[in-house]
Amino acid sequence: MRLPIILPLVLCLSACSLQPELRMPPAPVPAHFPVENQASGSGLPASALGWRAMFGDPRLQRLIELALENNRDLRLATLNVQAAQSQADIAGAARLPAVGLEGERTRERTLDSGSNRSGSGAVSQHNGLNVALSAFELDLFGRVRSLSDAALARYLASQHGRDAAQIALVGAVAEAYFAQRLADEQVQLAEQTQADWNQSLALARLLKKSDQSSSLDVAQAESQVALADADLEAGRRRLLLANNALQLVLGSPLPADLPPAQPLERQPVIARLPAGLPADLLLNRPDLQQAEQVLVAANADIGAARAAFFPQISLTASFGYASTSLGDLFDPASQVWRFAPQISQPLFQGGRLRAELRLAEIRKSEAIALYERAVQSAFREVADALAGTASFDHQIEAQLRAVTAAEHRLHLSDLRYRAGLDGRLELLDAQRQLQAARQSLLALRGADIANRVALYKSLGGGLYARDAQENVAINAAR
Repeated sequence: MRLPIILPLVLCLSACSLQPELRMPPAPVPAHFPVENQASGSGLPASALGWRAMFGDPRLQRLIELALENNRDLRLATLNVQAAQSQADIAGAARLPAVGLEGERTRERTLDSGSNRSGSGAVSQHNGLNVALSAFELDLFGRVRSLSDAALARYLASQHGRDAAQIALVGAVAEAYFAQRLADEQVQLAEQTQADWNQSLALARLLKKSDQSSSLDVAQAESQVALADADLEAGRRRLLLANNALQLVLGSPLPADLPPAQPLERQPVIARLPAGLPADLLLNRPDLQQAEQVLVAANADIGAARAAFFPQISLTASFGYASTSLGDLFDPASQVWRFAPQISQPLFQGGRLRAELRLAEIRKSEAIALYERAVQSAFREVADALAGTASFDHQIEAQLRAVTAAEHRLHLSDLRYRAGLDGRLELLDAQRQLQAARQSLLALRGADIANRVALYKSLGGGLYARDAQENVAINAAR
């Protein structure tokens, strides 16, 4: 029997599979989101909308570029993908026979039989050249195939996990950047408030000096200034913490040549994105695709555990030449071959095989529960972001009216105080009301932008720098 004849027969053997049929569980969420939002300024779903189009601030775009280059979490996710790919290649290689070329030459000296005299031995040599097939398992019951399928599914899951990590990173950079911008503008507002109250203190002292007000007014003004100083220091501390958070997510120090920042009021962030249906999330969110592949891998593990109950057949074979003389090594009479099939049937394992099968089935049930939980979490994230989109515009508009009214009241209170018609308490209350209204407006704008980022991220946006159509055109041109 020749090895070249054996190999095609081995490769043509088809293995049956003992994997159970995988039926994905239905999404445990309603068919529609509680708040519909089909308006879109881009005409593209969020998953196809590039982050450069979503975030028009050049400074933020540069920060996202830096994060994609330097963030350690994304780098680890990429390395995990490469490791999973290597593991899948290793598992896939087990489905093919391992063929090697073996050459040997031995020379030895042995003593003559029955002789005790020194130096009375014989010298012999042996030469050999073989092509060998080493312990190749005939996968008749699909064990090796199931292990390979599980490794491939885990590789795909790691790839989707890496994509999910990039989406999370883009969203984290945007959130950290806008939190920094909010902290910076809060510091500016605190500095403006401090300057206004210092002017008010100077006025109170001037009126006291001219006997037009009492020492109580001066004390109240001094208290206002002290509170403004405390608020300013707290704001500066928040700004430092926001800078630290942004630098951490970037993975590198902030460069000095960044483009100038834009205020929150004029941030070019798309406000509305089409949410579609909850079922669309299964196609657009890499984390859900990752959970699906984990379930596929768990299902394949059941097939491998079932196949372990059946016989395992392995082949070891070789074909080559052997001769005592190198000159006669390739003579047809020197041909040698070896064919050694082996079968192994488990008889008693102390319940280990059944326990492994039961564990594989439990792992699949866990994967189903994790998949369903991931779908539910994704549905809630989108629903929450849509609820914010539907209400923030009206709330900011109402707060703007409140700020305008507070400014008008402060102007009138200041005129009446200067004219001696009202006391210091009325002016103090008007100043506090205006400061609170401005702070609330600023916080609302920050929350509105954060909600836009959350909606973009929850719909699967952030994986591409450019829109999907642009990527297709660029790849076609290349």
